Amino acid sequence: MKRIIVKMKLKSREDFENRLTGLGMDFGAIYWQHDRVYVPRSFKRDAGYPRLIMRTEMKAVDRPAKYSIILKRHIEDSNVEIVDETKVLNYTEAANIILQLGFKQVAEVSRRRQEIRMGEGTILYLDKIEGVQNYYAKIEAELGEKDSAGQLRNEVMKTFESLDEKNEVPETYTEILYGRFTN
Repeated sequence: MKRIIVKMKLKSREDFENRLTGLGMDFGAIYWQHDRVYVPRSFKRDAGYPRLIMRTEMKAVDRPAKYSIILKRHIEDSNVEIVDETKVLNYTEAANIILQLGFKQVAEVSRRRQEIRMGEGTILYLDKIEGVQNYYAKIEAELGEKDSAGQLRNEVMKTFESLDEKNEVPETYTEILYGRFTN
């Protein structure tokens, strides 16, 4: 699946939530995610190399965690993310397979997250990353076959502008925590 992903560092979480509430939108319950990020041994950030993420997600303490492998590849010239997610039953086995395929673990990122579904294929996330002071808002919009990546990105940017948020952050959460990594 192809997505446009735009992330903003929020000036104020409270003000941001109040603006959304004023529009009749409310975030769902807070849940927890933990990502282990893997890259190929020959990883180069701007070369379109894939990243693999082993994700643990806990939506409620009385339910078991969910595990998945997420493959992400950023296509620099079109600013599109190709994202594929597969559910995993055995976390340890999946992590071992990733290592046997020649990937190396470069980071761990934990966050508390809330979300609002904004329509078919578009989700707004409110994230608090462990180890980072600020809150972030991220919109992920699915790119259809006939959609223009540039046009969809402009629509996402207009959404943030209408919410008075203009502090775009191009780095991933991993890069915010650890800096840019290369081989």
